[in-house]
Amino acid sequence: MTDAADDAETAGAAGRGAPSGHGAPSGPTISTHVLDAEHGQPAVGVHVTLYKLGEDDRPIRLTQALTDGDGRVQDLLERPMSPGDYRLEFALAGPPGSASAAGASAEGAALAGDRFFRRMSIDLRISDTSRSYHVPLLLSPYSMTTYRGS
Repeated sequence: MTDAADDAETAGAAGRGAPSGHGAPSGPTISTHVLDAEHGQPAVGVHVTLYKLGEDDRPIRLTQALTDGDGRVQDLLERPMSPGDYRLEFALAGPPGSASAAGASAEGAALAGDRFFRRMSIDLRISDTSRSYHVPLLLSPYSMTTYRGS
């Protein structure tokens, strides 16, 4: 599981490189960490999409990525941050055995097609573009928890 020290380290790490090989972000970013509380391990291979919501609330896809071996996506923004509403969308279940299923361990992937929660969307408002935003997601079979990390 994670704690405040882990989140502080994650927020600092969010500015130190993107998994997609684009190098270190030049400014604040949006990051996430997905943890599988049922199995006590990171949720590897979760498909995460970041949208910016337009004035009409229609989502405009900015980026998408898979969580790494530690269940993290260090930089979802990959561009300068602007104020506004954003949506983080987590695809928690895919076809059984798929790499995009939450908790892509052999056991987690085999059960992913049977998950109760299929997808999670979190809408957030960003007004302070001088800081990074870390949004963890804790998963269990019939519960999910998220919060604004540091």
